[in-house]
Amino acid sequence: MQQQKSVNLLGLDRKGMEALFVALGHKPFHARQVLKWIHKHGVTDFTAMTDLSKALRAQLQAHTEIRIPKIVLEQPAADGTRKWVLELACGNRIESVFIPDGERTTLCISTQAGCALDCSFCSTARQGFNRNLSAAEIVAQVWLVRTLGYSLTNVVMMGMGEPLANMEAVVPALSIIQDDLAYGLSKYRVTVSTAGIVPALRRLRLLSDVSLAVSLHAPNNALRDQLVPINRKYPLEELIPACRDFIAEDRRRKITWEYVMLDGVNDSDQHARQLIRLLEGTPSKMNLIPFNPFPGTDYRCSSPERIEAFRQRLMRSGIISITRKTRGEEIDAACGQLVGRIADRSRRLPQVVA
Repeated sequence: MQQQKSVNLLGLDRKGMEALFVALGHKPFHARQVLKWIHKHGVTDFTAMTDLSKALRAQLQAHTEIRIPKIVLEQPAADGTRKWVLELACGNRIESVFIPDGERTTLCISTQAGCALDCSFCSTARQGFNRNLSAAEIVAQVWLVRTLGYSLTNVVMMGMGEPLANMEAVVPALSIIQDDLAYGLSKYRVTVSTAGIVPALRRLRLLSDVSLAVSLHAPNNALRDQLVPINRKYPLEELIPACRDFIAEDRRRKITWEYVMLDGVNDSDQHARQLIRLLEGTPSKMNLIPFNPFPGTDYRCSSPERIEAFRQRLMRSGIISITRKTRGEEIDAACGQLVGRIADRSRRLPQVVA
């Protein structure tokens, strides 16, 4: 196998890019030029970066690269949802999902190949964990979709993996996605989803200014221990205060809570009452997610009537609650279905540094 070059420019944020040019013996302002070429214009050929000197372009060609994953599968759904399966340089496969909804267009991106958290209702958990993605591999998903001609208003880290288990790559990736020289998305349009790794959540608040979604799925520790095993390490008594602190300095913000509706498991009136008590005093928006079945699961989706009754009870308490549309189900692109029937070719390879 050909040896990979040491620096994939897709994964360098502005500070990282400036440091690179200084190390190469050039002025840091070249970072602005190269960021725009890569992310604004989708250019990967150094010879086309005509506002750089020939000598600098030759240095970039010799010491760096812009490495893009290979699209191995593209699946459109009738509702406009589109899923891409991407193969990384080492053979791992990940997935990205584009979701149009009127003027809002959202790209759901992955941060790990597989996931180690083993949430019982999620098909990605059945794959197990392979490795963290590099910042370049995370950003490449946005780059690819934009380069294919899709306009993006929102990016959510809700694909394969737990973003807060990969902070070293996620933080610079967020910086690139928000940079005006790259994709220019505001803090209200970039969302990190977590199952609740509390120390990393508190660290993220200091390092990055983004919106937060939390995979809650249960209103008490006993049930959440079963559905979301990370709760055994970071129970609700630790998670909820950390979430409140995350948005404490911005009155416009709410925590988005993700709550998959499982028939007879977490959808009773009693569960709704517990949820209301749990979130009292926390600015909240609740996404109720109809469970999307996958092969081998024993869970069933709550009935539409039960979901609506649950939603109405939350609404009456003052919690904004929305039943999420099931999008892309026929292509295994709906929430909790990523990977689905696509075989991952990885063999638990070591992490590749961008």
